[in-house]
Amino acid sequence: MIRLIALLLTASAAHAQDVPSGQVVALHEVLIDDVNAQNWLRFRFIAPQIARENGDITYAQAGLDMEHLCQTMALPYMSEYDLSADMIIISLSDQVTEFGATNPEATQFFDAFRVENHTCIWEAF
Repeated sequence: MIRLIALLLTASAAHAQDVPSGQVVALHEVLIDDVNAQNWLRFRFIAPQIARENGDITYAQAGLDMEHLCQTMALPYMSEYDLSADMIIISLSDQVTEFGATNPEATQFFDAFRVENHTCIWEAF
């Protein structure tokens, strides 16, 4: 079961411009997902610079960005809205996509993190 959380962020707060790669990313949506009796929070970002054509950000660069977004955006968001999660999924897409729908035109990167002591710990996905 997936629930969409109303995004209560202001437009300026939704932009996470200070990521390690220097690319501009924008928070698209936050989803709460029940996966195998675990609570997963999915933070979905738009990151046009990861596009296959005309993009200049590699997966290695984006991986550092996703870890940064987990630590600096997802954890404070969880605290602000009193949310908890067994797993945080950070995804980057070069364009808006419907969650769970196949879009062969889109470039998407995903990373999973568990939270321990207020720190995002990368999990093999």
